[in-house]
Amino acid sequence: MLLCFALYRHISLSRVQVEYDGQQIRVYKKMSDLPSHIAITEEGPREGFQIESGPITTAQKVALIDALSGTGVGAIQVCSFVNPRLVPGWADAGDVVDQITTADNVRYTALWFNQRGIERATQHADKLHLTGSIHLCASEAFSLSNLNRDRETNLRAMREQTVNHLKAGIPVSKISVMASFGCNFAADVSEADVLQAVTDGFSIAREHEASINEIALADTMGWATPGLIRRITGAVRERWPDVPVRLHLHDTRGMGISNAWAALQMGIDRFDTTVGGLGGCPFAKQPGASGNIATEELLMLAHEEGITTGVDLDAMLECAALAESIVGHPLPSAILRGGSLDAYRQAAVNNGTRVQA
Repeated sequence: MLLCFALYRHISLSRVQVEYDGQQIRVYKKMSDLPSHIAITEEGPREGFQIESGPITTAQKVALIDALSGTGVGAIQVCSFVNPRLVPGWADAGDVVDQITTADNVRYTALWFNQRGIERATQHADKLHLTGSIHLCASEAFSLSNLNRDRETNLRAMREQTVNHLKAGIPVSKISVMASFGCNFAADVSEADVLQAVTDGFSIAREHEASINEIALADTMGWATPGLIRRITGAVRERWPDVPVRLHLHDTRGMGISNAWAALQMGIDRFDTTVGGLGGCPFAKQPGASGNIATEELLMLAHEEGITTGVDLDAMLECAALAESIVGHPLPSAILRGGSLDAYRQAAVNNGTRVQA
């Protein structure tokens, strides 16, 4: 039996996934099942506008967020409440939130990393869905670059921030691990690094009686491959099988949608994406690199595979075109160039070259 497994590094069955890395065999139940529905959080405004070099007006940011509100997407991360000296693209975060027109079926969220950010966010509690996260890094080198904190300093900061969240009446429900699949500063990240970061998060949550209902793994600098997605995400799910996993994937090296497909095959049903492929990490030292996986590309993949999203692909493509006009340069989304398959199918029907089913 062991010899048989040794001959194959990866075996997928209808209800079981087996992986062998030369030393250890892992069996994951139901990992090969595609989800029937996925939930997408649109992060294009927050992730995208933080990295653009050209000035983008408050009105332009509001226009894109309002357009996204009409696509059917269930959650939009609209801004960052961070130091404007470090991220000048979000110096107007409060003004943007004040001016957006909210939709009843959309949760509007924001990002922050310290007490000042909490204070700014709570000023907009009438519009924002406020939840706290325990932000950790699988790479200490990236933590130093991104947050200017080593591991122990960041753990102290997260303990303090968790207390501050709870004092402000903001539930702490998520553990987020940056650089979960690799790092430009420390190179490869191991399963043990990621598991330790998540373990640290649960320890902080237990100390303060916070209830964690989601683990978010971020491919912050685009190191992930489908194999890494399976190994690291699988290791996290094996350790905490009852806690859903969310993936935040970047397309830095063109692997983003392949990684999403690998995750879908494991049954992952929560993703962060950006319209048009906006974004990238300003602290990754990769100027010009592609941003997150494009929302419309994940939508097309899901829809073609029979996975529902609740999002109108054509409306999202219109938003991608709007985002591209706002930033003033081509965005990396391939489907923005090629168009949706449904558009061609309908054109074929209209031209009489295809019989409508």
